[in-house]
Order: sequence, then structure tokens, then C-alpha cells
Amino acid sequence: MAGIDLNSDLGESFGAWTLGDDAALLRLVTSANVACGFHAGDPATMLRTCRLAAERGVTVGAHVSYPDLAGFGRRSMDIDPADLYADTIYQIGAVRAVAETVGARLGYVKPHGALYNRIVSDPAQAAAVAHAARQTGLPLLGLPDSAIEAAAAEAGVRFWREGFLDRAYRDDGTLVPRSERGSVLTDPQAAAERSVDLARSGRVESLCVHGDSPSAVAMAEAALGALEGAGIEVRPFA
Repeated sequence: MAGIDLNSDLGESFGAWTLGDDAALLRLVTSANVACGFHAGDPATMLRTCRLAAERGVTVGAHVSYPDLAGFGRRSMDIDPADLYADTIYQIGAVRAVAETVGARLGYVKPHGALYNRIVSDPAQAAAVAHAARQTGLPLLGLPDSAIEAAAAEAGVRFWREGFLDRAYRDDGTLVPRSERGSVLTDPQAAAERSVDLARSGRVESLCVHGDSPSAVAMAEAALGALEGAGIEVRPFA
């Protein structure tokens, strides 16, 4: 039976501010990209999210970002690669320590937002992130045919390819910027159909639904049902 991972960006609440329905999504996904405090999240939120993930057998990933709480990590930054490497190591260490205390398994690193998009085409920043993953012994999750995939190969880091259920694509396989109309998809049926198409394509090992989307739970439910109905096992990639 074919298999695919279903992941979501979680743990993005901050203090008194709540974002997304992490508890509901953790009943559906197989991997959770947990915010590390740079774009969202705080120690208590990380702990709560990792604990729930452990209880439900969900693999935890370090969702590393630029230091951009005000912009939710969605503003590109010209950070020196040496500083980006240090920032990435720091964030991985934070989530790893929290995960270990509750019995959750840290299985991979997935960059967030503007950093994710920047390292699709920026070899220097991609190399910094790949080096951090190598030094912490973790694989990377990212966009296929990208600078970060090439940097991971150069660094000897396992790379898992990711597809998106709730984002529009350009013809070259990159994501349409969120600033453009139609870049974010919200229809559960469309998400379900895309999940099966991407899984059958064999080009990706994991499918993402963003936890901050108002229809995230509905899209994840629809995708899960469609995948299982197509005979595709939903299971962690890492």
C-alpha cells in the first residue's frame, strides 16, 4: 500500500493569543511542525503541543523561522548565514528539550514562512539551514527541486519533499506569494482531491495543511478521508 505523511504547522499561539485548533488537528495529522518561539509559540505552548503530540503518537518537527514575531515569520530577512545557522540550532535545541521531557520524538526540521520560501532559491541561506540540520542529526522537510534540497544533498542530510493542500502553485513548482490573490486555498473538497493527486504523483512524501487557516480542520479531515478512500496509508515520513 502506498503511504504519505500529513503534517500541519502547530503550536503557533503566543501568550494570551490563541491561533488554530491544535487539539483537533493532532487527531488527524501524523506530523506536527511545532513553532520554536521565533515566529510564534512560547515555552508553555511548545510544551502543551509536544505533550499532545506524544499522547497521540504524532511525530514532532522543529518549525524554525526568522526572528520575526511581529510579522509571523512571513517577512524575508537578509540575515548573515552564520547568524541563521546559530538561530536554527537554537530553535531546534528548544523544541528538542521540550519534546524529550514529555516523551515526544523530534524527527525533522521544517523551515517556516519567509525562510521556507527564501531557501528555495538562496543557496547561502539554504546551506546554513542544512548545516544546522546535519549538526543536530535531523532530516529536512521542504519544497522539491529547490536550493535547500540541493544543500541537504551536499551536507549529507536526508531530505523529504513536501506538497501543500492549501496553497496555489506557480508553473515552476514554487508557491504563489501570499500577497497575491488566490494564493491560499480554503475549499476542503479541493484539498481532498489535491491530496490524492500529490500522493499518487510520487513526487512528495508529506502533505501540509497550515494550522492557521480557518478551514484547516475541515481540509485535514477531507484529505484524510480521501487518502484512505484511495487506499493510501497516512503515516509519518520520519
